[in-house]
Amino acid sequence: MISKILHAATDQLRTTSATPRLDAELILSHLLGWPRARLLAERDHPVAPALFATFAGLVSRRANGEPVAYVVGHKEFYGLDFAVDRRVLVPRPETELLVERALAMARRIAVGRAGPLRIADIGTGSGAIAVALAVHLPDALIDAVDISPEALDVAQANVARHGLTGRVRLLLGDLLGPLAAPVDLIVSNPPYTILAEVEPNVYAYEPHLALEGGPDGTDLYRRLFADSPAKLRPGGALLCEIGSWQGECVAALARAAFPAADVQIAHDLAGHNRVVYLTTPT
Repeated sequence: MISKILHAATDQLRTTSATPRLDAELILSHLLGWPRARLLAERDHPVAPALFATFAGLVSRRANGEPVAYVVGHKEFYGLDFAVDRRVLVPRPETELLVERALAMARRIAVGRAGPLRIADIGTGSGAIAVALAVHLPDALIDAVDISPEALDVAQANVARHGLTGRVRLLLGDLLGPLAAPVDLIVSNPPYTILAEVEPNVYAYEPHLALEGGPDGTDLYRRLFADSPAKLRPGGALLCEIGSWQGECVAALARAAFPAADVQIAHDLAGHNRVVYLTTPT
């Protein structure tokens, strides 16, 4: 029955996961096609042997350190569901702050703009940021750029899943290179980790191309900021997610590239540096 296999799976995952019960529930909910609340309501429901065998295999994958999002094939981000696999990073909850700030700045910029707002999501990965922005900014047009063709395949599936094929354009290329014209808003969650310091399970399963930020984690910021003045319209904005230790360093890079801009650092709920953002003069 459900209660027994969840209990056993939780015990199995306890040494490798910080959230063993949640992981077990997510895996079983995925297999049953049920919301998690139904698992609690029907805890005595029998589980067919074939389904139990499949469940046990998925739990073993999670016990070996594979992210639960890869195990079940999807992840919620900003209230939306996204397909994910090992071709893309798993969307993180902390990235939702980047989306919140981008939405606020986009709405402010749109007041003074004629025609649709044009946004570029640089390093789109699964497309989570681009899709979230498009869902909440129904008049915006978004270019979602990634250097990985495999990542863009995943992003394409997510764009189609949310009915945004007409408004989110996927572009293959390096950083701002594929943009044909300046945009109103640039948003990016670039690779910013020092690969040698990445958590072992992340290192083992998630794509290194989307993680590696160079010796000090700032390689992509340096290139992005250097190229951004030519790709950002007057009165536009640029927002980047950053590592918790990178606030002042990345803000300094932004100020060097945009001397007349207002550069700020936003903090997450834990008080950590999380987003560097700037607005340019009109």
